[in-house]
Amino acid sequence: MSDRGFCFLFSCAVILASLGATGWLLATGQAATVDGLFLMLMSLTVAAAFALYVMYMIKRAMETPPPAKPAKAAVTPATAKSAPLVPAEKTE
Repeated sequence: MSDRGFCFLFSCAVILASLGATGWLLATGQAATVDGLFLMLMSLTVAAAFALYVMYMIKRAMETPPPAKPAKAAVTPATAKSAPLVPAEKTE
């Protein structure tokens, strides 16, 4: 499995877990307390962050890749002279 596929599945699992925790807090009545309210708020924030990432991944996967350009052959001039690596010293 590719790393993108794993990240997609992991993100979906985190979203479901966060929404499940929010539902549990609402169903048990713990969301009425201050601690439960903040826990629910954080759970929804995590779900929203991962949902944005999943939407970005889907949008990026649906884009068509740009067409490949053909490779150009390297042109080497036949008349080019190579310069010496070390300059000659003048003798006087």
